[in-house]
Amino acid sequence: MKSFREELWFNVPKRRAFMNITPQVETCLRKSGIKEGLVLVNAMHITSSVFINDDESGLHQDYENWLEKLAPHEPVSLYQHNRTGEDNGDAHLKRQVMGREVVCAVTEGRLDFGPWEQIFYGEFDGQRKKRVLVKIIGE
Repeated sequence: MKSFREELWFNVPKRRAFMNITPQVETCLRKSGIKEGLVLVNAMHITSSVFINDDESGLHQDYENWLEKLAPHEPVSLYQHNRTGEDNGDAHLKRQVMGREVVCAVTEGRLDFGPWEQIFYGEFDGQRKKRVLVKIIGE
């Protein structure tokens, strides 16, 4: 069995954003040479997320609206966490809802997705450099 590891780095200029990172993961898969196996993609920061869904702008706006209703950024005094001097208590909760990682099957050298599935990086406390781990194992 082979193993491949690469880090993807992002510096989102806004506080929140959703980015389709499927092309970067596919590049990692090609570099790995693995044809059959699994790929793990996970956010290495506790205020960002990796998830799978449709690449449709209306859906992304729905996520933004829904998450802001669930855990509004303001007032920042709403969160005990922010008493530490941070202002990102909401970002931690948004990450918890959206998830930390995804695992995808690799079949015949390709990500084995259902219709419309894509991999996304969700940023909830941006404006600084953060990383995503891509780990691929298989033959």
